[in-house]
Amino acid sequence: MDKNQIAASLQTLRDSKPLVVNITNYVVMNNTANALLSIGASPIMAHSAQEMAEMMSFAGSLVINIGTLDSVWIPRMLFAVEQANINGKTVILDPVGCGASTLRTEVSRQIAEQADQLIIRGNASEIIALAGEQAQSKGVDALDSSDSAVNAAKFCVEQYGANVVISGASDYVVTKQATYKLDNGHQMMPYVTGMGCSHTAITGAFAAIGEVTGVAATAILGVAGEIAAEKSAGPGSLQMNLLDTLYQLDTDTVLSRLKLQTV
Repeated sequence: MDKNQIAASLQTLRDSKPLVVNITNYVVMNNTANALLSIGASPIMAHSAQEMAEMMSFAGSLVINIGTLDSVWIPRMLFAVEQANINGKTVILDPVGCGASTLRTEVSRQIAEQADQLIIRGNASEIIALAGEQAQSKGVDALDSSDSAVNAAKFCVEQYGANVVISGASDYVVTKQATYKLDNGHQMMPYVTGMGCSHTAITGAFAAIGEVTGVAATAILGVAGEIAAEKSAGPGSLQMNLLDTLYQLDTDTVLSRLKLQTV
């Protein structure tokens, strides 16, 4: 995956407007839906098992975010993964707070095991915990650095047959073929709730058009966040400016600003 392929993927996404099914948490539904709309995708927040088989027959991908996990949602999530598998759709798992509780860790691993086509997008602590290593976490916030989670991500690639995206000061994307490091974004971004969740949703949008590495979504959000932060006085205006920047972002800007390397 190189800069030109990323730029081409952005244009393809906007041309095709893929439908992304989201089973996501109550805190970020509005944020992630708006992020998907701004980038050019079509979001639907579908939580009922009664319609999930039908939804996954025509949707482009399935995003599962366990941020507000409970006993009602868990079987719905597992059923949705089953339907994604039946229909050959990619599942994007956001293991929010994995490692913070036994429930979150066990459910994250169960979903990861079940999905046939999988991308995992999490912070360093979540990825380390998913891999079974000791992670530092405080609730859903990462206390580990992203570079410290690369080996854990490689384990998850082998264990779950997944591509893994690690969010942090530097973002990493780990696949069987390569490991990428991306150095865009801004230090203000973690102060907006749901920024990582938006990253996961956008990863789902790109997966729906066949870009399943996670690199394009990571690149686009990083560049957009960097530009938005330059216009923002704080987290409140950053959230607004990010949506505007995602909407306005052009391929020339992506090509000129993206900091991508294979490591």
